[in-house]
Amino acid sequence: MYKEIDVYDYMNDILKGIKNASLLTTKSGDEVNTMTISWGKIGIEWNKLIFITYVRKNRYTRKLIDKSGEFTINIPLNQSVKKITSYCGTKSGKDTDKIKDLGLTLVDGNKVSVPGIKELALTLECKLIYSQLQDKSAISSDIQKDFYPEGVSGDFCGSNEDYHIAYYGQVVGAHILD
Repeated sequence: MYKEIDVYDYMNDILKGIKNASLLTTKSGDEVNTMTISWGKIGIEWNKLIFITYVRKNRYTRKLIDKSGEFTINIPLNQSVKKITSYCGTKSGKDTDKIKDLGLTLVDGNKVSVPGIKELALTLECKLIYSQLQDKSAISSDIQKDFYPEGVSGDFCGSNEDYHIAYYGQVVGAHILD
């Protein structure tokens, strides 16, 4: 079911997938949640392969990452998942079970407790090694205006005044699901 991969061989697919929309999946206990992301970075830091994802402070996903210290990045290898990424980008896991709603297939992680999602075949398994809330005073006013407008609740799906936390996950495994 798994084909282990060398991340460097798939870097173009990973970057393209993040730009177009991928899923960040988390799990704590029996709770599994996934959300759409289109911001992320991958590279070397502290001599480790790191994936950095950004989650707003008020998101349900944050609670699960903070509890478990693990996440997966689920990257599509084609554009047939727009319905999935659109739905997961507009619904909250605190209100609905997106995985059940969409009939997604969870596949146990190989090196983390968080599953991958078969429909988004390329999976990065990550263990949290660092996190930091963005410093509002260090963000330019034009970016604040566009992405963190004042007076917009943190419960709103789009741009709001709820700043992001950068989660640095060491990539401990990578595979493509059959």
